[in-house]
Amino acid sequence: MKSMQKGFTLIELMIVVAIIAILAAIAIPAYQNYLIRAQVSEGAVLGSAAETSLAEFYQNTGHFPTVLASSGLATPASVQGKYVTSVDGTSTAGVIIAVFGNQANSAINGSQLGLSAITSGGTVAWSCNNAHTTVAAKYLPTSCRTGG
Repeated sequence: MKSMQKGFTLIELMIVVAIIAILAAIAIPAYQNYLIRAQVSEGAVLGSAAETSLAEFYQNTGHFPTVLASSGLATPASVQGKYVTSVDGTSTAGVIIAVFGNQANSAINGSQLGLSAITSGGTVAWSCNNAHTTVAAKYLPTSCRTGG
C-alpha cells in the first residue's frame, strides 16, 4: 500500500520564503517614505501655531512682523518636537521655517519646511510649496505637492 505524504516539500517551503522576501523588498521602502512623511508633518503642525499668531498680527496691523517674537510667540529654539529643532520666522515677513533635526530621518535632517503667507482681501492662507522648503517633494504632505 502507498503511504500518504505529510507536510511540505523543501521546494514548496523555498517558494513561500521567496514570495515573502519579494513582498518585504517592496513594502520596506514604501514604509520608510511613509515614516519620513509623518516626520515632515510634525513641522507643519508646529508651524500652525505660528500661522494663527501671524495671521492675527496681520489682521490687526496690516503687515507681518519680521520676527516671530513680535507676534507673541516663543523663541525659535523653544518650539521643538521629536523631529523639529526650531520654528522661526525669517527676515522675509510672513514666512515660517521649521528646521528638521533631533531624531529626524537622515533624508530630511537639516532640511526645512517653509510656510509662506498668501494674503487676499484681509484673509491669510498658507502655502508650503515655496522657495523656503528644502524637503524633497516626495516627502511633503499632499497639499504641499499639489500647490497648497
